[in-house]
Amino acid sequence: MKEDLSKKRIAILGLGKLGSLLLHALMKKGLVTKETAIATVFHPAHAAELTTELGFKVGTDNRAAAEAADIILVSVKPSVVRLVCEQIRPVVTKSKLVVSVAASVPTKSIEKFLPSETPVVRAMPNTPCSVQEGMTGICAGRFAEPRHLELTQHLFDTVGRTVVVDEKYMDAVTGLSASGPAFIYVILESLAEAGVKVGLPRDVSTLLAAQTALGSARLVLETGHHPALLKDAVTTPAGCTIDGLMELEEGKLRVTLIKAVVKATQRAKELYVDED
Repeated sequence: MKEDLSKKRIAILGLGKLGSLLLHALMKKGLVTKETAIATVFHPAHAAELTTELGFKVGTDNRAAAEAADIILVSVKPSVVRLVCEQIRPVVTKSKLVVSVAASVPTKSIEKFLPSETPVVRAMPNTPCSVQEGMTGICAGRFAEPRHLELTQHLFDTVGRTVVVDEKYMDAVTGLSASGPAFIYVILESLAEAGVKVGLPRDVSTLLAAQTALGSARLVLETGHHPALLKDAVTTPAGCTIDGLMELEEGKLRVTLIKAVVKATQRAKELYVDED
């Protein structure tokens, strides 16, 4: 049986772009309210601005926020993870779950900065979480039990889908699904521009491109069919689609996208360097 997230106090340490995205999604689902929300930022002036904007107290004291929470979501830049962990270390116990969404920081490093046997789960969500269509890869640290993974899955399932992977694949998750939306937007922008080129109004062309991408992705997810099989179903003999596919192959779109994911994955491996 899944634990009731609405009964858990969740602290978001680092209410930046990703932290805000997750907070709004959790609030939309009713798992966090203005009365139960706990969040921090680094600068007092920014905290005051967010307090006015969001309607609940946003602070700067990571230790106090962590002490009041059952689940501690570390949502800061990789270079700041150690500082935040050292700040909250005195109040972290084995009964709390630490979930890190800091790109590229391994669980062993986070565990090293926290008390012994602290359950840590590493997660890599992407920006479509803001519309409950996100994709999050998660992996367990040494002391995280199955229930901690299940709780983290439940947390991110509220904003999309999750997949549990071995930690050695987390940089690849970052390169594919975390960076992937940017690649998809380039494709959508290009398709929309192409529609304009052949005479469509820009708003109509953008709608056609976006809905076509959404429907195509849903077909892959709901049928479970390989994309190549679905592609073949669209490609009729001597039709217009095969001519378009030939242009894509000539332009090396396939290999360019592969290289983009490989490059993003390689960069993800470089984002964090263990200081010890």
